Amino acid sequence: MIEAVVFDMDGVIVDSEQVWDEVREEYVRETGGTYTAAATRDMMGMSSVEWSRYMAEELGVPGSPGEINAAIVARMLARYGEAPPLVPGAVEAVRMAAARWQLAIASSSNPELIEVVLRAARLSELFRVTVSSQEVPRGKPAPDVYLEAARRLGVRPAACTAVEDSHNGIRSAKAAGMRVVAVPNPHFPPDDEALAQADAVVQSVGALTPEVLAG
Repeated sequence: MIEAVVFDMDGVIVDSEQVWDEVREEYVRETGGTYTAAATRDMMGMSSVEWSRYMAEELGVPGSPGEINAAIVARMLARYGEAPPLVPGAVEAVRMAAARWQLAIASSSNPELIEVVLRAARLSELFRVTVSSQEVPRGKPAPDVYLEAARRLGVRPAACTAVEDSHNGIRSAKAAGMRVVAVPNPHFPPDDEALAQADAVVQSVGALTPEVLAG
């Protein structure tokens, strides 16, 4: 029986995957680095520690990973402003789930970005737990962020449903032992191998129902 629902944030609640991509690519080019064809997919799901190191070591961005992280997060906060681009139907889906289960966030975003999005969406009070990949040893596709969310909730991973949009996110939640509902990101769709690991696939967050989440 499902006891909790764990939501990814980027691509599920806030339509931000392409914003991350634009901000990082722009910063790489401005600072004299080289943005490669593989960079977008490589960094998707990485923690801030991992992608800032990747930008320094693989893309040739000058400065320390800490300086790169701070610069990117500042630009993301500026892009969000007071109105982050929420995914249509996401607020309603979260409220529907909160009426039946306890909720958590397991996100690759930095904690300050999670806070901004949930506050703007007026969803903060519905999530018992929020976990950023910055707070665990490894980002997605490793299971760490989902395992930590379940630990903080006090719920077995097998009693959780994860809602994910990306290939690394699906792999992460599945590796944690959770039931996974995939909502494929239209900008960066997960590959067929990742989708095959999902327990259910819906085409929009608005299509989530209690039956889909509970299985």
